[in-house]
Amino acid sequence: MPMGAVFAIAATLLLVDKMRRLFDFVAVEGGPVAVVFKMLGALVPEYASLAIPLGLLLGILLAFRKLATTSELDVLRAVGLGYGRLLRVPYFITLILMAINVALVFYVQPVSRYYYEQMEYELRSGALGASIKVGEFTTLADRMALRIEQSEDDGRRLKGIFARVANEKGQVLSISAREGNFLATADSPDTIILRLTDGTIVQDTGGEKQTPRVLSFTRHDLPIDLPRIEEFRDRGDAEREYILPELLRIGWSSEQSQEKRAASQASFNYRLVEVVMMIMLPLLAVALAIPPKRSTSALGVFVSVILVVAYHKVNQYGEDIAALGRVDPIVALWGPFLIFAALILWMYWRVAFVPGGQAIGALESWFAKLSKRLRKLFGRKKRGPQLAPAD
Repeated sequence: MPMGAVFAIAATLLLVDKMRRLFDFVAVEGGPVAVVFKMLGALVPEYASLAIPLGLLLGILLAFRKLATTSELDVLRAVGLGYGRLLRVPYFITLILMAINVALVFYVQPVSRYYYEQMEYELRSGALGASIKVGEFTTLADRMALRIEQSEDDGRRLKGIFARVANEKGQVLSISAREGNFLATADSPDTIILRLTDGTIVQDTGGEKQTPRVLSFTRHDLPIDLPRIEEFRDRGDAEREYILPELLRIGWSSEQSQEKRAASQASFNYRLVEVVMMIMLPLLAVALAIPPKRSTSALGVFVSVILVVAYHKVNQYGEDIAALGRVDPIVALWGPFLIFAALILWMYWRVAFVPGGQAIGALESWFAKLSKRLRKLFGRKKRGPQLAPAD
């Protein structure tokens, strides 16, 4: 339960932050609200690849911390069950989650990221039903400006319409109408009809001595040519959109440029090292789960989250510099892995094999002193009983 709860909370927090920005983006582009949830769904695999290791780490950590704070861990150690024996089931769960993460980062995430980019492109280009903003001038087909004062019934009834249409000969039509609505055409999907009711047309022919002509109408159909939407690019514009076989084929192909090979190798090593690091997380969880004796400090929980997130950011930076060809991907990505793995092994050794050893003992001591000073500073002073004055 703790592992599933942490995974759900982490994924939800990441999605909520992205949701706010997507709502702003969709509102600016004038697209439908439903596309926000489709774009969020496309981002779930990307966020899950980070939420799964966090959920695994904190799930194991909270389980061992509960055993330690209730003294059950001491009983298990006393009957001969060492940490290696206790970690068998957590490692079984780790291997299952590693397999899921491999499928996510090498196959599902690249395709979902491409789908997200495609929806963003279609939203910008208007293919997802971008709307005309009420109270603002909207340019259509570079020769028409349209402004609508009010919109009712989800855009089916428009009020206070003004349109200005120009042609190549310099002639200009200024049209104002009381009401109107959009109609689709069966023969031409790239053209819609704006049916206007009760309005006036002012035609300016462009001549200096010619007087503009004015025409009143009860109903007038104005054809509008929609801008042609170009097809979205093929998948593979960025290395993060390649699945595993494509990364291997491009990254080690002599037919590709050096920049392309470096970027593909960096992406491959980044995804691989993120998955392999999960094998060390149970050891890190145990090392940070055991508080000092007669203490219920939860500092290890905080430190574990900081370490995992910081390592993830270091890997992202290593991928960026490796993709530019400045550093070999092995050095940029597997170097931090070896350093972090060595730190985890040392922390686990301190807890498992050193009597009374603590992985973050100095930090726990400093944190305890700081907490005591803060309690003295902000704690309420208890007043003793007041004695009555002597006669």
